[in-house]
Amino acid sequence: MSERPPPGPSWPVAVGLVLIGILSVQFGAGFAKRLFADLEPDGVVWLRLVTSAAVLLLWARPRLRGRSRTAWLVAARYGACLGIMNWAIYQSFSRIPIGVAVTIEFIGPLILAAVGFRRPRDLAWVGLAAVGVLLLGFERGHLDPVGVAYALLAGAAWAGYILSSAATGREWPGIDGLAVASVVAVVLISPLLLGVDAGGLTDGRVLLFGAAVGLLSSVVPYTAELSALRTLPAATFGVLMSLEPAAAALAGALVVSEELAAVQWGAIVCVVVASIGATRATSRPLVGA
Repeated sequence: MSERPPPGPSWPVAVGLVLIGILSVQFGAGFAKRLFADLEPDGVVWLRLVTSAAVLLLWARPRLRGRSRTAWLVAARYGACLGIMNWAIYQSFSRIPIGVAVTIEFIGPLILAAVGFRRPRDLAWVGLAAVGVLLLGFERGHLDPVGVAYALLAGAAWAGYILSSAATGREWPGIDGLAVASVVAVVLISPLLLGVDAGGLTDGRVLLFGAAVGLLSSVVPYTAELSALRTLPAATFGVLMSLEPAAAALAGALVVSEELAAVQWGAIVCVVVASIGATRATSRPLVGA
């Protein structure tokens, strides 16, 4: 007799877990940005990935023998997207406000969602997101174009990460694929340490802070979301995740005192609303189906 999967949390608890995960990711980003004064972004992202990989490996204890070539290729692609996504967004954080960076990054998943639109009028959500991004350029303060480019790269990698996660789930059970992909991401990012001042990596305070960033940005949210998804449908989960840009702006304001202008908050609202609309549009059943 096979074991039944553990019951999911109640609906309010599941929603709370997703919100905790969102806040954990973005406040982790805020604390990571504070570390940039002691350690370059490449070193901070490496600490984050190493911490999450170590915890996931201990948690999953993935079975590696007997895996097909396809399984390894899928995990490698997943890990490459994970590594590039984290590296690029940290590079962006070092140049532009966290809330602005995450708002731009969110365009990647939003465009991916647009592929699933069933009606041409649903493309209006993409238009609203584009308005939000254009609003960011209207602010009189200088928005570093390199930081914007890194955020766009992170968004593209995020879309690839979403696509790869589905393929990885088919080839690896549970979180085994994520654990292996996390190791791939660490290997991919590690050569960048050659250009990092080693002093920060030998400072116990920095190492402890970096480990905390890894827990906040990866382990806590993944655990919370995994539990919440036992109860919440994918559409509801997607709508809640659309709050990421607003949470990022809040974390930036509270942790690193980043102040956004009214037009930038307007841009964030546009992207959040567009993301919610896109999620609902892609989950809407076809009439007569």
